[in-house]
Amino acid sequence: MKTIIYYVHDPMCSWCWGFTQTYEKFVEKLDDQFEVKRLLGGLAADSDEPMNDETKKMVQRAWHKIEKTIPGKKFNFDFWQLNTPRRSTYPACRAVIAARAQSEEFDVKMTRAIQTAYYQKAQNPSDVSTLLKLASDLGLNKTLFKKNLHSSTIQEILLDEIKLSSSIRAKSFPSLILTNQQSFYSIPIDYCDENIMLKAVDSICSQGLL
Repeated sequence: MKTIIYYVHDPMCSWCWGFTQTYEKFVEKLDDQFEVKRLLGGLAADSDEPMNDETKKMVQRAWHKIEKTIPGKKFNFDFWQLNTPRRSTYPACRAVIAARAQSEEFDVKMTRAIQTAYYQKAQNPSDVSTLLKLASDLGLNKTLFKKNLHSSTIQEILLDEIKLSSSIRAKSFPSLILTNQQSFYSIPIDYCDENIMLKAVDSICSQGLL
């Protein structure tokens, strides 16, 4: 049986987007004994309230910090003038699950589409209209996607993933949690070098902790 590494993320978490390329390299270099399972941690619950000025400044500071920390990462700050931002990421999380329901491959594809729309094209993934357009662009069955997006089943799956993320002690996004189903080990995130995280995995294994 393969050892599980949980990747806990949110499609509207800017640090998760910053981590994308390094995460992909990390997964590619993992030994076959490991299986990566993606979990949606749910950064911010549903809300129709516009983001207050303090929160806007906090998020924009994070974007600037990511640009300075991770080579090649650039944000489209036009987002803040072209949209009414809301602190609401659950719709985007449900969109990933609704896409995944049509085919597992769309978990990653919808996540990437949301990130591109948000951070590069200055579109708002808190809006259902944006998510429906992304589903159509990806070639998903739009009618089924829309039905699932608003279904109680998809909401329950999201809440279950949030609960699991909490139970395995994922305290921030992104998180990598290595587990043998009895013990859980947090792999420190390095946003620029996948090899540092691979060494952390090797260290846990070499100590016989799994």
